[in-house]
Amino acid sequence: MEVTPLVWGLTITAIVGLLLFDFVFHVRKAHVPTLREATLWSALYVGLAVLFGIGVFAVGGTQAGSEYFAGYVTEKALSVDNLFVFLIIMTSFRVPREDQQKVLLFGIVFSLVARTGFIFLGSALINSFAWVFYVFGLVLLLTAGKMLKPDDGESRTADNLAVRLGRRFFHTTDHFDGDKLFTVQDGVRVMTPMLLVMVAIGGTDVLFALDSIPAIFGLTQSTYIVFTATAFSLLGLRQLFFLIDGLLDRLIYLSYGLAAILGFIGVKLVLHALHENNVPIINDGEPVPVVEIGTGLSLSVVVGVLLLTIGASLLSPAGKARTAIAGARRHAAAYLDAEYTTDAAERERIFRLLLAERDHIVALGPEYRRQVRDEAALMALLQRARDSHEAAVDRGEAPPAGPSKLLPRR
Repeated sequence: MEVTPLVWGLTITAIVGLLLFDFVFHVRKAHVPTLREATLWSALYVGLAVLFGIGVFAVGGTQAGSEYFAGYVTEKALSVDNLFVFLIIMTSFRVPREDQQKVLLFGIVFSLVARTGFIFLGSALINSFAWVFYVFGLVLLLTAGKMLKPDDGESRTADNLAVRLGRRFFHTTDHFDGDKLFTVQDGVRVMTPMLLVMVAIGGTDVLFALDSIPAIFGLTQSTYIVFTATAFSLLGLRQLFFLIDGLLDRLIYLSYGLAAILGFIGVKLVLHALHENNVPIINDGEPVPVVEIGTGLSLSVVVGVLLLTIGASLLSPAGKARTAIAGARRHAAAYLDAEYTTDAAERERIFRLLLAERDHIVALGPEYRRQVRDEAALMALLQRARDSHEAAVDRGEAPPAGPSKLLPRR
């Protein structure tokens, strides 16, 4: 598909315009998005991505359209996986709920810039060296294997290398000052934790780009399709975070699905590399007659695996149990954190979620109760949140809740 400089210019202008619109009309004023707001804007951005894909079908043909949608769905799934890390980072740094939108938008912009750089670098390497497909395929196969292991790596924590260097060389305050990056403390201008949060998100974005860009190049070699599919997968990610916040812990099989997809694309890249082979040590530098995987099959596998793993996660009792346990811990800690939010409605929303999760934990059977690590500490945390809410009721600052339930001891 031939893309003129004018089309490139219009596309980049439109994407930058959407990001500026997001900042000016949604993020500049700190607030907690409602469920309706998150749903509406998430649907809008997905709709824009689909309309763009239909346009690619109309202008570039079936091949280009299929490549775009395969790339978009893959990158969107990998972006959802990014949200797990964003949640860990913001929870670890105790980012106020009202300011999380700005952190997320920064992460999206930084990710888009970093991935654009990797896209053009990858395109240049592919056009110059056919053996790069071997490297990309190996990277994806190794990434797929890594995703099958427990997430204990540095990229899944808030204390990555970039943050440790920031803490070492720059003095930061212990508390946020709204969404400011710098503040004045004892007459000295110092950084706030907000800047470290953005550093942490930026650092993890670079690591994710190393995985996602080879994945989409395994589906299409069109730089324009790679760029637009990546950009549209990132647009709307902020709204999606608030929309599926409570479901993130429940997607317990998503990593397996992504591992299967990345492994599949890795094999596809290796087969393509063999088909185009010019490496002297492989078949004397001659192409190897192998079967290549078509775009239609790739799209079917990507969509099918995602539907299967997401559906299995949502229906899984283990996923529901893990969601309740992780959510109860997170929401109780947030409710007890005076700096987490100043919005009374948001505090009440958190407490209502906490009550539902508490009831779910009480109802867990023995098989799933074993997932509750350090049960006594969890129950103590829930009771402190309950006591705090009752004190707020006595002061007339919150409506009364239902009767208290405690998790029975095993």
